[in-house]
Amino acid sequence: MNKDSKIYVAGHTGLVGSALTLTLREKGYNNLILRTIEELDLTGQNAVDAFFAEQKPEYVLIAAAKVGGIVANNTLRADFIYVNLMIQNNIIYAAWKYGVKKILFLGSTCIYPRNAPQPLKEDYLLTSQLEYTNEPYAIAKIAGLKMCESFNLQYGTNYIAVMPTNLYGHGDNYNLEASHVLPALLRKFHLGKCLEDGNFEAIRKDLNRYPVEKINGSSDQESIIRILSKYGVRQNDRGKVEVGIWGTGTPLREFMNSKDMAEACIFIMENIDVKDITAIHTDGVSDPEYHPPHFLNIGTGEEISIRDLAYKIKALTGFSGEVAFDSSKPDGTMRKATDTTALKGLGYKHRISLDQGIRKTYEEYLKYR
Repeated sequence: MNKDSKIYVAGHTGLVGSALTLTLREKGYNNLILRTIEELDLTGQNAVDAFFAEQKPEYVLIAAAKVGGIVANNTLRADFIYVNLMIQNNIIYAAWKYGVKKILFLGSTCIYPRNAPQPLKEDYLLTSQLEYTNEPYAIAKIAGLKMCESFNLQYGTNYIAVMPTNLYGHGDNYNLEASHVLPALLRKFHLGKCLEDGNFEAIRKDLNRYPVEKINGSSDQESIIRILSKYGVRQNDRGKVEVGIWGTGTPLREFMNSKDMAEACIFIMENIDVKDITAIHTDGVSDPEYHPPHFLNIGTGEEISIRDLAYKIKALTGFSGEVAFDSSKPDGTMRKATDTTALKGLGYKHRISLDQGIRKTYEEYLKYR
């Protein structure tokens, strides 16, 4: 992959895609092809085909996806499976049709079974039942990585899939209706701090940037208090402001800064081919029936409980109120840590600690108040 190679980043405005785009530019890649959803509907096969026929990219990074947290995944199940299948199928097929040299398809560690041994190794795929709350999204991502693998096996392509752990960072989604756990906690504790300070000016600015169910900074104060309460930022019957969190807080999760993820992806695009991945997975395996994965985990291998993460963010934001865990809500998978042995064996290790990452992320969040 040369500095002037035509590189298409699908989904360049999201958390993953924006990190990839920024890092590619920092590394001197100057021929990026970018399209917003308004410019190119990736769920439309004809539109995607026409785009590839016209642009003929040499390399493709597929970061486009419909994503969200546990609530969105569990309630918008049809949307999550349909939209993600359509996006990835259209791009991968068009890439093959028009001779793309290399694909990097970004999936998720939710592909692994709910009760898989920990840490999660690539070989644990399809060994038992998935976590039900995000099953449609997981099935779509499994289909995507298997599509890459199948094209590699049938046509000799160089399509690599990567499964990043939970990501956060620049360009994250802070929509309380659909965000992932870490950005949701950052925003909720920030709003909790504003509420306990009586700083409705800051709350209104926040809602102008990220409206919640059409409630924005221009809404009346009663409506604002009501919508904050619905999403767990409220004054309790003891007169304290509290932040409510789904579940017990006991599940363990791994978090990776999106900058580290982007660095890993570009390292793979520059240095690693499918044959390298299958070789490292096959190393030491004597079973002639073994079929090595064509994908890699991307993560830190470091875990923290949701409870400890919540209190870490509480301290960062300066919120002095109470934290209420709602045990009537599902926890999801109780532990999810990636085994990154293969990626480390191929030469990459993350650099940004969780404390460094969330501090920088919150600083960026505050800049846009």
